[in-house]
Amino acid sequence: MKKRLLALCLAAAMAAVSLSACSQKEKTDTETTVADEASDNTEEETLPETTKVILNEVAHSIFYAPMYVAIEEGYFDEEKIDLELVTGFGADKTMTAVLSGSADIGFMGSEASIYTYNEGANDYVVNFAQLTQRAGNFLVAREEMPDFTWESLKGKDVLGGRKGGMPEMVFEYILKKNKIDPAKDVKINQSIDFGSTAAAFSEGQGDFTVEFEPGATSLEKEGKGYVVASLGTDSGYVPYTAFSAKQSYIEKNPEVIQGFTNALQKGMDYVQSHTPEEIAAIIEPQFKETDLDTITTIVTRYYDQDTWKADLIFEKESFELLQDILEEAGELTERAPYEDLVITKYAEKSVK
Repeated sequence: MKKRLLALCLAAAMAAVSLSACSQKEKTDTETTVADEASDNTEEETLPETTKVILNEVAHSIFYAPMYVAIEEGYFDEEKIDLELVTGFGADKTMTAVLSGSADIGFMGSEASIYTYNEGANDYVVNFAQLTQRAGNFLVAREEMPDFTWESLKGKDVLGGRKGGMPEMVFEYILKKNKIDPAKDVKINQSIDFGSTAAAFSEGQGDFTVEFEPGATSLEKEGKGYVVASLGTDSGYVPYTAFSAKQSYIEKNPEVIQGFTNALQKGMDYVQSHTPEEIAAIIEPQFKETDLDTITTIVTRYYDQDTWKADLIFEKESFELLQDILEEAGELTERAPYEDLVITKYAEKSVK
């Protein structure tokens, strides 16, 4: 009887130990599963998310090479920015997109921000990064003119740009610097749409034309014209294009603006430290309709005339020069304060 009781006790004890072991295993497995799930959730919560940013550019041009380098080299991706690039085809359209909220950031001539500010917009746009420091257009003649001077334009017909736009204002600024009256000494045709002047010139209109690229190079390759002067060189350093956003957007998204500016600065660094051939190869996917040789020729032109700043800081001296040009063109009724329309802290931080 004792032996039987002992056997039953031993069996019960073994069963208890077994149940305890199973229970402990189940508890451990459950804790492990919960811990794993908690770990997974924590990982999901801390994973960095990208921010969608819609950028509206005034035109799609090799003139803006550093920005395309930043896109193609993945610098915006590194800053967790999912960039959507839209072309506005005109500063007025780009500005409208930014003000309406259909674009987060605009890339255009900063004169547009001055016009908007002076018109009394409440949530006006503020410039936070300057890309180009020279004009990007060229004067094209019908024949080679190795001894060209601006005096050669007197009495001639020139295909110009839109009244109030930077291309036309810089052109007139250069004429006045050379003591030429744009209204009396030269016949400037401003009736042709932007982007159509090269075609009009090749068909026989005008003695000269003011062209952006690839228009200037295309005319040369076709034997229809010859670049005789660079407006970027002859006008000096001018804050030609800048990135801007509404005050409200900048205030709500300072991290996005900083990341965006950081990516741009990396693009600026690249063009400062690489050859035109290397730059052209990087941005080639952005210009599928243009062969690499032409892209390289255009990049070289802009590279040689020191088109791109080493940094993105929009300085007060440049802003005041821009307003001087606007005043001389009769497009500015009141000067705008630099402190209201330019912010430099993001550009300054991006170069540190």
